[in-house]
Amino acid sequence: MLTIRDLTLTHRKDFSRLIDGLNMTVQPGERLALIGEEGNGKSTLLRAIAGDASIRAYVEIGGSIVNTFRTGYLPQELPARCREMSAYAYFGEEERFYDQTPRALGELAARLRLPADVFYSEQAMGAFSGGERVKLQLARLLLREPELLLLDEPSNDLDGETVRFLSDFLCRCGLAVLFVSHDEALLTEAATGVVLLERLRRRQMPRASVCRQGYADFVKTRADLFAHQMQVARKEREAYAQKMRRYEQIRARVEHEQNAVSRREPGTARLLKKKMHSVLATGRRFEREAQAMTDIPEQEEAIFARLDCALLPPNKTVIDLCLPRLCAGERVLARDVRLCVRAGEKVCITGRNGAGKSTLLRAVRDALAPRADLRVFYMPQDPDDLLCRDKTPLEMLAVTGDKQEQVKNAVALGSMKFTAGEMHHPCAALSGGQKAKLMFLMMAASGANVLLLDEPTRNLSPLSGPVVRALFAAYPGCILAVSHDEAFIRQVCARRAHLTENGLQDGEMERK
Repeated sequence: MLTIRDLTLTHRKDFSRLIDGLNMTVQPGERLALIGEEGNGKSTLLRAIAGDASIRAYVEIGGSIVNTFRTGYLPQELPARCREMSAYAYFGEEERFYDQTPRALGELAARLRLPADVFYSEQAMGAFSGGERVKLQLARLLLREPELLLLDEPSNDLDGETVRFLSDFLCRCGLAVLFVSHDEALLTEAATGVVLLERLRRRQMPRASVCRQGYADFVKTRADLFAHQMQVARKEREAYAQKMRRYEQIRARVEHEQNAVSRREPGTARLLKKKMHSVLATGRRFEREAQAMTDIPEQEEAIFARLDCALLPPNKTVIDLCLPRLCAGERVLARDVRLCVRAGEKVCITGRNGAGKSTLLRAVRDALAPRADLRVFYMPQDPDDLLCRDKTPLEMLAVTGDKQEQVKNAVALGSMKFTAGEMHHPCAALSGGQKAKLMFLMMAASGANVLLLDEPTRNLSPLSGPVVRALFAAYPGCILAVSHDEAFIRQVCARRAHLTENGLQDGEMERK
């Protein structure tokens, strides 16, 4: 069993609290979804439970974590040191790998829908698709026969079919699971309970809530409770305001009578003084009632941002790419790939995991690099490909470094719900969602009229996702994106180009 008592997580640099006084347990067979906005400490909490000592470099841990489960931890991103390793070397680091029979490995591969020989592949782990890497990491975890799975955004980069597989796997595995996800389908189908992490009052007050019901019921119950509490709070305040208006009228009248009474009427003056004491006592009673009123419920606010660019000439050809072969190393992913995109078009590349979507997007990036007539911004799937781990968000946005620019960048980061302290944290200490927001600000500052986006909404919460999708939908430039987010595809893109072994199958789609 996993037991957490009075857990606090505090940033060492600015002493801001991510989590304060968390108490919870995880029983065998429970599947708890850990949800909340970007930067609220979800990934840090998983790493603390997993016993990752590296977080102590930037977070101070208080309280206790008692974990008697044999645990497997899946990080949000494959560790950098593992990217250059072959799949065989990666599995070779797990002692239990060499105890497995070929039949057992074959059954594990089939269970995860992987090729039977993938464990012995010499292909670098970094050369596999995002979805394939998730499956390979999960396979290595399962070799340890864990009793508790800690999964950080396991559905990132997975196509729809694989997300359904993951949901079915989690429901059938019988293990205790604590997972972070922004995928509502996975949350709805797999979670038996929800742990909500919030940071209220300008992200200065952390709050944790544990709910032992499915995600859909949790969302409905929370919305109903919020609406009911808001209704009660408003009615109490309306009634209080009405009483206070009446009170002020009475007090003003008595005060006026006191001022008007003659000194030759001492009896009347005494009565009015006594009456004023009674009125003031009533006022103090009303003040005590106000302190006992139902609190107005609080929720975190959405981000605010802008995305604009100079318009390209109408019908200008932005991308005209013809690839006889699309390869990852020696492996041929697709043949006869032809992609043509004109100014103002928004196209999404879809396909199964491992089809070569990210590889194709990088090929487009390289083809556009020499073009002086375009301003291109490439948002990679892995934020560490763009962000410097040791630099702060303010340093990443800096161009001139002058005071005026620093103030402007601080305002922009504030609009993305970064606290003043978080603006000075190294990028390595940021959550995946915060890194995505930082890349978005870099994109906005670039003035690019062509955006190449690899899973742009993969780490965004249900609160931030709709805002970012609306910004991309209104963006006047050209977008070529890779995404498995159906909401993004429907709302932003007018064309869907499906990548297969035989090239791109291109088609129009209705905008929603």
